[in-house]
Amino acid sequence: MHRWIAAGQLDWDLDEERVGYGPRRPRPSRLDPYKEIIETRLAGYPDLSAVRLFEEIREAGYTGGYDQVRRHVREVRPQPEPVRRFETPPGHQGQVDFAEFKTPWGKRHALVVVLGYSRLMWVRYYERQTMAVVMEGLESAFRYFGGVPSELLFDQMKAVIVEDNREVGGRLMENTEFLCFAYHWGFRIRACRPYRAQTKGKVERPVSYIRRSFFYGRDFVSDDDLNARVLGWLDKVANVRVHGTLKERPVDRFEAERPHLKPLARWPSTAGSREACGEAAVAQGADRGPTRRPQDAGRAGGAGRRARRGGRGRDDPGRGDRAAPGRPDRTPQRAAPRSRHALQPPAVREDAGGLRL
Repeated sequence: MHRWIAAGQLDWDLDEERVGYGPRRPRPSRLDPYKEIIETRLAGYPDLSAVRLFEEIREAGYTGGYDQVRRHVREVRPQPEPVRRFETPPGHQGQVDFAEFKTPWGKRHALVVVLGYSRLMWVRYYERQTMAVVMEGLESAFRYFGGVPSELLFDQMKAVIVEDNREVGGRLMENTEFLCFAYHWGFRIRACRPYRAQTKGKVERPVSYIRRSFFYGRDFVSDDDLNARVLGWLDKVANVRVHGTLKERPVDRFEAERPHLKPLARWPSTAGSREACGEAAVAQGADRGPTRRPQDAGRAGGAGRRARRGGRGRDDPGRGDRAAPGRPDRTPQRAAPRSRHALQPPAVREDAGGLRL
């Protein structure tokens, strides 16, 4: 001790230099040769469970325990793409989807329509998911809302979307008859990209809400009973509750959205009116064109066909090939061809009403 004091060794400040510790060298593990297999499988199938991967690498020769696999999977599993919620202005968008429910008398499909701004909801149950069901349901939803949003967002619904090649640089192919239906009511068709249904969250989340709040724990006796009670539930519960995201009641926000909805069509869409919608609906050049009633469509279509054939319409003054009964025929007659054997004008036959034939 005296030597340390004499040498001044006790005066050294041991805290002048911070003691540093380097990273611990990783210890070799039995899992190391199989980590690449795990990461490759998770890159292609990110939802594979650790139990499943543990079984697969055991078949490949892994002799270690499950805990190592579970910890490594937790570290390297790809994180899902975050869902970004977006809001739309009043009257701009509605979202449409089907949800499957099981009743004592068979499977039923709920058609759900939600207005994007107010979250006002409409629901009706159907036996099938056909295009006719979608069109009938949307017309009922439009009458319930008292108007039509500018666009409707669908999730690759077969009754609406024929083919979607946007992922490979192509275009979206809509069902032509449904395109005419959209043209009649004045809305544009939008579709989620394949396997991207999360962009339609405003109608995806209400489906689980319908199951919990309305359907679960209730007994129904028929389709009429089911649909009557769901309408009462919409008016008394769903559309008057405080929305969890908006912190407002949908029925209150709908008062601000109502003036921005487009007016209802004057008459429902029919097969005849959809056939007469023409190329304008397919091109979707405008939200709504001059839709015609079915009885008008037939007359307009006949006139158009006569015009394309180069014929004359019923009211064309040049159409004088037949005179009305009781009126003199002032139509100039075409001169007969001259020939050596025909010096007399051709005979004109008339029927009992005086019509020249």
